Amino acid sequence: MEDLVIRDADVVDGSGADAYRADVVIDAGRIVSIVKEAAAAGCQRPRAMREIDAEGLVLSPGFIDMHAHSDLALLRDPDHSAKAAQGVTLEVLGQDGLSYAPVDDRTLEEVRRAITGWNGYGDDIDFDWRSVGGYLDRLDRGIAVNAAYLIPQGTVRALVVGWEDRAATPDELDRMRQLVAEGLEQGAVGLSSGLTYTPGMYARDAELTELCRVVGSYGGYYCPHHRSYGAGALEAYAEMVALAREADCPLHLAHATMNFGVNRGRAPELLALLDRALDAGADITLDTYPYTPGCTTLAALLPSWASEGGPEEVLARLTDPATAARIRHDLEITGSDGCHGVPVEWETIEISGVGDPALGEFVGRTVRESADLRGEAPWDTARRLLVRDRLGTTILQHVGHEENVRAIMRHRAHTGGSDGILRGSKPHPRAYGTFPRYLGHYVRELGVLTLEECVARLTSRPAARLRLPDRGLVREGYRADLVLFDPRTVAAGATFAEPRRLPTGIPYVLVDGRFVIEDGRRTDALPGRSVRRTPL
Repeated sequence: MEDLVIRDADVVDGSGADAYRADVVIDAGRIVSIVKEAAAAGCQRPRAMREIDAEGLVLSPGFIDMHAHSDLALLRDPDHSAKAAQGVTLEVLGQDGLSYAPVDDRTLEEVRRAITGWNGYGDDIDFDWRSVGGYLDRLDRGIAVNAAYLIPQGTVRALVVGWEDRAATPDELDRMRQLVAEGLEQGAVGLSSGLTYTPGMYARDAELTELCRVVGSYGGYYCPHHRSYGAGALEAYAEMVALAREADCPLHLAHATMNFGVNRGRAPELLALLDRALDAGADITLDTYPYTPGCTTLAALLPSWASEGGPEEVLARLTDPATAARIRHDLEITGSDGCHGVPVEWETIEISGVGDPALGEFVGRTVRESADLRGEAPWDTARRLLVRDRLGTTILQHVGHEENVRAIMRHRAHTGGSDGILRGSKPHPRAYGTFPRYLGHYVRELGVLTLEECVARLTSRPAARLRLPDRGLVREGYRADLVLFDPRTVAAGATFAEPRRLPTGIPYVLVDGRFVIEDGRRTDALPGRSVRRTPL
């Protein structure tokens, strides 16, 4: 007898086709049969050791988070309800060009310091790996949901070149190509970049193109956080499209937004650019989160010249009055490249988390609000936070536009990604609410997408980008990574005021045929494993 039958579900299978009624049978972690309209047909209904009555519920493939920052959270927190409760069954890690493999001892310490604001320093983690394969093996010891990994180009550059703003030598470029090839052979699905983050931002296009040639040859894809989402955003997108085409490498545009006042209402220009490339044969996808504010670290706003050399050099510059004044000028007058070429507006920068609990009074306020309370200039407040929190401060950046968000999510290349940073007292609610917000707010309430379209963008389309042959659809023989949700009530519980509230209307989530959410509660199951690149 099979393990489980889900009876009378409204199956939205991920293909974009209309929903249908069916009994779905699961055994040994896979979908073994789908009996359509079983009750109405009066046929013999499948039996199993356990049955779930899915009357009124939609059964869909599990959601794939194409842009996650759970690199340490999956190891630190086996519960991982932030994603499991949303119906996420697979996350893509190693984003924005910075993560924890491949490294040596020096680089690991530097990276831990550099992205403390994303993942914490990791005092509670045993960093017993150095290679991509070693990190994936660590995930295979048991995690809440599945995870794929992108080789982080900034980490590779830190390992080979360091944190200096200079071109790689031919020997260094050869070594970086070798590291990328090794990471792909060990199971990575592609390469990421953070081209407004050090040290990845110091790479010229020629260097990135050579790395992407390696990625394309292995069947992986390139996922850049490109050089600007503000001033020059369209040029930055065009740069990535041209680079990927030159390298013959598929392109996936990370958190594809058009932000800041200079880009209000300009999403159609971006979409026209992408349509021209797609129509000419380019292989392009993108992901977005369904919110207007962004989220990053306060240190990320600094100009690239101030970030050269790594975290200790940054702190030294911030404590030198003359250099700090130059940084302030770039931030407030010129518009630093770290702030996407736009002069910073301190009233849009909300502190969402600090590494030092003694700085908790700043959380939930904008930099300008805290500065006004202290009777000082906003830069003085920001500088104090950067130094005292040793660059570990996270922020929300309220610079997005709803009309751009809606236009981009309608595009044919669109997929979903949370870009969820789980650290901080008041993290961005996208970490806990992205996928139910798509289904509840943008499908049911606003009708921006149909339910079938939306599910396809969250399941089969990302699975195709990841080249996964047996995920992303409700099909016989496919893995039983599935979610049951109520289309009438599904909604994000997380808000900006209460960002860690779990969603409603998602009573069951299965990973590899095992319940991680059952009757709306997290089980103790850890069925997730690494999902490795499918060889060509």
